[in-house]
Order: sequence, then structure tokens, then C-alpha cells
Amino acid sequence: MEKQEYITKAEALLMHTYNRYQLVLDKGEGVYLYDTDGKSYLDFAAGIAVFALGYGNEKYNKALKEQIDKLLHTSNLYYNVPAVNAAEKFTKASGMDRVFFTNSGTEAIEGAVKLARKYYYKKHGRADSEIISMEHSFHGRSLGALSVTGQPKYREAFEPLIGGTVFAEFNNLESVMNQVNERTCAILVEPVQGEGGLFPAKEAFLKGLRALCDQKDILLIFDEIQCGMGRTGTMFAYEAYGVKPDIIASAKALGCGVPVGAFGAVEKAANAFLPGDHGTTYGGNPFATAAVNKVFELYEEMNLLTHVKEVSDYLEHALDTLKQKYSIITDRRGKGLMQGLEFKCTVNDIILKAMDKGLIIISAGANVLRFVPPLIITKEQIDDMTAVLESILLENS
Repeated sequence: MEKQEYITKAEALLMHTYNRYQLVLDKGEGVYLYDTDGKSYLDFAAGIAVFALGYGNEKYNKALKEQIDKLLHTSNLYYNVPAVNAAEKFTKASGMDRVFFTNSGTEAIEGAVKLARKYYYKKHGRADSEIISMEHSFHGRSLGALSVTGQPKYREAFEPLIGGTVFAEFNNLESVMNQVNERTCAILVEPVQGEGGLFPAKEAFLKGLRALCDQKDILLIFDEIQCGMGRTGTMFAYEAYGVKPDIIASAKALGCGVPVGAFGAVEKAANAFLPGDHGTTYGGNPFATAAVNKVFELYEEMNLLTHVKEVSDYLEHALDTLKQKYSIITDRRGKGLMQGLEFKCTVNDIILKAMDKGLIIISAGANVLRFVPPLIITKEQIDDMTAVLESILLENS
């Protein structure tokens, strides 16, 4: 079929929950994607921070093919080897004591919220807990995840949502403290807000939250679905802050393309769950956890975290240079290979022009360009991206 035939069929058959770009992607190789016409695109979106290893990694693909030939699914009524091995790798990397594997980041948030509420219920014997989440946060689109998402535009059409959530100002410790009461069971925060505009947390803010949670016996939950798995230069973003959460949510690059998420917890929190409190049919199956295992192995084998630190400095400098040259850019912010450029205007036109020039880039809100390339991106490819972006800015100036 031709490109337009695929688009026409998709518009007729799929629910209209996405305003998709007029692009039909067919295959990927390294940090490049190819459409059905064979045109190549330098990818600075990575499937929204998912494809950390790039496309077509032979060792990753081989591990998945081998697992397909062995065993895809068993259910959680039984143990399976890849899940045990993945649990060992995840807990070691995250600093958590136990982990529950899910199918997505949204489900990881759902599980983290349930665990926090059960911890409170176990301690107090009543079901009236509250969670403090941050304004401008984004945690997913299920009803539970929407309930703790601090952006009304995502919530309002689906209210009434699950109760027991209040919102505080991100990076404002006093605002959080003003929301704490005897029913507070957890504080939920992204160390780097992604959909909210690429805002990193301040170290003093996270350390203040940790001290507050220790004082009040409140659980601290970090949503590292986008900012974790090496994207900011450490395996999990919290490591750079020196602030360890009680519960951590992970997904996206955890499977590098295979749908898998996880929430891990320290022992005191994890022990709140008893058999029957939580479950999933597909979560933690042999195929998904085989992907998790190979991802962790390849991160170490490729020394990927060191590479991220090297190229992220280069990306920051390139984006800062653009900001200095073009007054339409008002800010550059982010952490590691999770960067944003804020503009005085909306950025959709820039995204479309970049696509025409063979560059895939996405937004984080109406006026912020988001840069979340595969973690294997090189300095030369950053130069290529910068050249395309600058050519567009010159055309518009």
C-alpha cells in the first residue's frame, strides 16, 4: 500500500485519540527511522524516550528471538527464570528491595499508588489516605494515574476521578508542607518533569521532601518512567541528587521497545502488599523480562552511562548556543539527554519543518521542543540535528 492508503485506513479504523503526523514509519536502524517511501529521519524522540539502545541492536534482538523460541508466557501462578533474573538486576540498579513488573508506566504508577495506600491502611487501619502530587506533573492516562496528574487539561473530561489527591507546587517545599496532614500517605514527584515542560527538580527540594517523609513516616515516590534508565546520566535520576525514594516507578527504556514497566520499593513499603492485593496477567512474563535482562546487560557492556554524560554536555552546549543566537528561544533546561528548548511561539510548525528535512523531534507542551534521542546518539549526530534546527530558525527569522 501507499503511505496515504495506510493513513486513510488508520483514520477509519483507529480511535481518534492521537493527532498523528502524516508519516508512516516502516523500519529503524541505529538512530534513524525510515518511512514507507524509504526516506530516512534522524530520530531525536526515541519513541518518547523509549529506544535507548537505538533500532536494530543485534544482541538485543537475538535475546528476544531466543526467548520467543523458549517461552513467551506462563502467568504469575508460577515462577519463570527471566523474571527472577530481571528482578535481581532491577533491584540492584534501583536500590529497591523488591519489584513488581507491569506492562506500562501507567500501571507502574497505579501499583505505586496502591502500595502507598495499603501501607497507610496497614499502619492506621482506615482507608482515608491522601497523596500529594505536583502541579504540572504527568503520570499516565488511566483513571488512577490521571488522579495524580497535576494538569487539569488531562483530567477534567474524566471527573470525578479517584479522590484523596492534593497538589503542591513543584520545587516549592513550603507548598508541599502546607498540604501535609495526618492522612498523607505519600508524596509523588518526577525528578525531572517531562510532559510538564522539562523542569528538573532542585536538589534542596528533593532533600527537603526526603527529610519531611522521614519525619512524618510518609512514603516518597519517584516517577522515573521517563527520566530513569540512564537518560539523565545515572541509571536512575535520583542518584545524582543523593535522595533515595521509598518507591520508584519505571518503564519506557526499561524494555527498550518491549512494553514493560515496574515499580520497586524498599522493604518496609513492599511488605504492605499481601497475596491478592495486586496482580497482572501479562506483567513479568518471560518475554518482557528477557528484554529487561538484556537491556541491563547492554547498558553495562556498552558503558552507556559514561557515554550519556559525555554527549549530554555536548547537547546542552549546542542548545545553549542556539538560545544565545535566536531571541525566539527563551530558555534551555533539562538534565542529561532529556532537554527542552522553550520558545516564544508554539513549536508545531518547527516540528513539521524538521520532519520535512529528515529530523524527528517532539514537543513537551505547546511551546517547548523536547530532545530525548536514543542514548547511543553521537556528537556528530547532535551537530546534524542542530544544523537542521538552525536552518529552520534562519528561515523564520
